[in-house]
Amino acid sequence: MFEHLVLFRFNDSLTPEKRQELLDKLLSFKGQIPGIVELSAGVNETEETDNIRGYTLGLRVTFEDREALRAYGPHPVHQEFVRSLAGLLDNVVVADYPIR
Repeated sequence: MFEHLVLFRFNDSLTPEKRQELLDKLLSFKGQIPGIVELSAGVNETEETDNIRGYTLGLRVTFEDREALRAYGPHPVHQEFVRSLAGLLDNVVVADYPIR
């Protein structure tokens, strides 16, 4: 299995309504994209003041295998989500690793 972690930092143009819309889209991936074993996403509520400060949403997806992770990137549902981020992002952090 492979783990896919993403942290999104949005700019000031992100409204609470748009944030909820994006979160709902992320949560819908499991039912729409093959190869997803587990998925969680949420609004960052950390009380830490270093490193991840300012990151708004977090996403964790567990894929069946590396091939499922590779198929996820170009999947139409994922690409629609990526397009919906236009003009909203300051930064994104991504980490992918095998689960051992």
